[in-house]
Amino acid sequence: MVITDTSEKILELITTNKYITIIELSENIGVSSRSIERNIKKLQEENRLKCVGADKGGHWEILK
Repeated sequence: MVITDTSEKILELITTNKYITIIELSENIGVSSRSIERNIKKLQEENRLKCVGADKGGHWEILK
């Protein structure tokens, strides 16, 4: 498992707001939205993060 600072920041922000958007994550962390998407995909592949519900109106769930 490869852990990056961006991935950890994503998880921290999702912990405080499970409805946060990719654009809001991008603005808070200071990286591109594409970078956020890549990190989220990696977290999902590692079974550390899950998107629940629809793309609009869904929320994030951190898996232990």
